[in-house]
Amino acid sequence: MNFVKRAWLNLWARKGRSALLILVTAAIMLFVLAGLLLRSAANTAVANAKSSVGATLTLSANREAAFKKMREQMEDQSQDSDSDSDTTPTRPSLTMTPVKLSDAEKIAKLSGIESYNVSVSTSANASGFDVIETSTGTSIMQGGGGFGGRGGFEDNSGDITISGVSSTAGATAFSDGTNTITKGRGLTSDDIGTKNVVVETELAKQNDLAVGDTIKLKSLKTDDAAAKSYTVTIVGIYKAKSSSTAQMGPGASDPANTIFTSYSFANTLKGSDAKNTADSVIFTVSTPSKVDSVQKAAKKLINTSKFSIDSNDASYQMVKASMSSVTSFADKIVWLVAIAGTIILALIVILMIRERRFEIGVLLALGERRGKIIAQFFCELLVVLLVAIGLASAGGQFVGDKLGEQVVASAQTSTTNNAQGGFTRGGGQAPSGDQGQGAPSGQMPGNMGGRASANQAAMQKQAKLSTRITLKDVGLLTVLGLAIILIAITAGAAGILRLQPKKVLIGS
Repeated sequence: MNFVKRAWLNLWARKGRSALLILVTAAIMLFVLAGLLLRSAANTAVANAKSSVGATLTLSANREAAFKKMREQMEDQSQDSDSDSDTTPTRPSLTMTPVKLSDAEKIAKLSGIESYNVSVSTSANASGFDVIETSTGTSIMQGGGGFGGRGGFEDNSGDITISGVSSTAGATAFSDGTNTITKGRGLTSDDIGTKNVVVETELAKQNDLAVGDTIKLKSLKTDDAAAKSYTVTIVGIYKAKSSSTAQMGPGASDPANTIFTSYSFANTLKGSDAKNTADSVIFTVSTPSKVDSVQKAAKKLINTSKFSIDSNDASYQMVKASMSSVTSFADKIVWLVAIAGTIILALIVILMIRERRFEIGVLLALGERRGKIIAQFFCELLVVLLVAIGLASAGGQFVGDKLGEQVVASAQTSTTNNAQGGFTRGGGQAPSGDQGQGAPSGQMPGNMGGRASANQAAMQKQAKLSTRITLKDVGLLTVLGLAIILIAITAGAAGILRLQPKKVLIGS
């Protein structure tokens, strides 16, 4: 009799046992499939993170070199004062070299650089409109009133914070969601060379300003130039989610007093010496995994004694670390379930074969080859496997999604805690490109808090696993299932098929 026909007749004759075997096999295949889906989804999430989670390079003044030069000047002055007792040493100031836009354009041409955003920070005085005052017990200052209401501070730092950018979309505060445009539009590269500005919604409400209105800003008076007044046009209004001030300590400025302009106009407010320069330039790397190689190439184009270029791929690394944990867990699921499934099915096959010793003995006595008997058992379990894979495919995505949510939540918590711990151990220092924002030593600048939130938000967005059953997953599951039942049949039949027919029948 054909062994395939015998396999079918045996399955149909023992419906209860066949149903139980299908349920056991389906459970095994279900968890194997869930592991495969998790692993595939985690790999896809990491691949997507490479292109959608930002990695940046920040070109700015080399603060370490500037501090070193200042200390050397102090030591020289100290030696001069020792040799000449009549000389009173003066404390040298920290001199930061502005970034040349020509250097930024060279770096922007490197392979791997997707875009860049110029950042220029300065301040100005309001002229003819009110700024938001944050000091306790004082009223809102009148435009051009300076810091007189701030405990007697001189009007030498301006009451409006000017943030010059290439575009608001590329600025960290907007890209990480800290600021959002609510009316009008943001600044673009077309606004370079213009006097278009974007103001905060509270400042607009305070002064009854709308898109299309004009206001006046007055540059700060310097030793070389007198203060000048400029009329600027409001093209957009934004909402600042952050409540942190742009400065710390006395004279702190409310974030609503920050006005975004093109970097060219911010340089105009700073003075003629600032033309074609920037405080920092942030480059977006198209492939975060290659950020180190792009950074090395960029260093060759700048004077590293004056400038530094620092990388920030924290979002990508957080997603990668989180997904690595998920991948590792998925691999463990596949291996553990596969091994456990093999053992379980092997035990079932052993018991099944022992129950069918007489049948095996008769078949051997009739001259049936041992290979065909094994093939019969294989056909029986193959039918069971195919039905089980169908059931597992129906529920695999649901189980994979639920399991993925738990695993990702756990991985995110662990990764976030590690990242926060690393930041704390780092002393809360900002990268060189983010310093100079008025944050005193030991305190976290407001933009660093926003960046940390952005990294976590990016990780949560990118680390959401999207499990989807594909033909590749079903095919791999089938291969694993075939391997499991083949090993199980071999292990179960080995002890019976080596016996002679007479001994098998006598033993029955």
